[in-house]
Amino acid sequence: MRPIRTALFAPGNKERVMGKALESGADAVILDLEDSVALAAKAEARGLVARAIDAAAANPARSVALMVRVNAYCTGLLADDLMAVVRPGLDAILLPKAESVDEIVGTASLLDRDEATHAMRPGCVRIVPMIESALGVVRCFDMLTASGRIAGACIGTARDGDLQTDLGCAWSVEGTELLYARSKVLLDTRAAGSHLQPLDGVFSDLDDETALVADSRLSARLGYTGRTVIHPKQIEPVRRAYAVSADEVQYYQLVVAEFEAAEKNGVAAITVKGKLVDYAMYQRAKRVLALAELDRR
Repeated sequence: MRPIRTALFAPGNKERVMGKALESGADAVILDLEDSVALAAKAEARGLVARAIDAAAANPARSVALMVRVNAYCTGLLADDLMAVVRPGLDAILLPKAESVDEIVGTASLLDRDEATHAMRPGCVRIVPMIESALGVVRCFDMLTASGRIAGACIGTARDGDLQTDLGCAWSVEGTELLYARSKVLLDTRAAGSHLQPLDGVFSDLDDETALVADSRLSARLGYTGRTVIHPKQIEPVRRAYAVSADEVQYYQLVVAEFEAAEKNGVAAITVKGKLVDYAMYQRAKRVLALAELDRR
């Protein structure tokens, strides 16, 4: 699954909202069967989400990644969720409140079954565990290495959300209270595989763009490369906050050009604008430039 800057949630029981989300310009859309759908509406929402996936799959111009947040493994609703929504066009599921390897393995087994039912390529539907509890933070690395279906992790950093509630901590734009959890999930995701993406959680205050940008920039400094959002108006500020700056692009392009020229002459340590550059810095430069490509889409 390609890297994501913004992944927009859309309630699975609101057909019109899902349709608008797919046209929002987000990198991914998350059709939600969990917290935004009342228990009595779950069955109907499954049918609406399945229909939205079919419609998106039939669109040859579709570029947005399509994900579904299913209900947690422990709810007893997951098997029915997956039976309804696993179909051609679905890229990944978000598994909320993930806390154990058994949950990942069990979910992967259900996906095996449902992919086979629809004659889909085995393993094509990826899993993104949502880390929303203290136990999930502690066990994050083990979960991320439990299945080849894992595409990354998404930490629940929302104000007054599940993770904050479980930790019993305060919340601030400065991010001090959730800094360890955020850093631990980022570290575990990177350690579990360079192909995995760490996604930050939603920012729940829709009327405070300044704080949204500040929180997203903190997230980017830690190493996150994108986050989930809850309204289309958050897409542009978030993309801006995570974007590689023009100055960085210019500098790292120079690093790559000058290092590659030096390497052809048998030199592997140079200075660029007064800074040491060797193979480590060269690899960093290439990684940043690859990330900058996200902002050109």
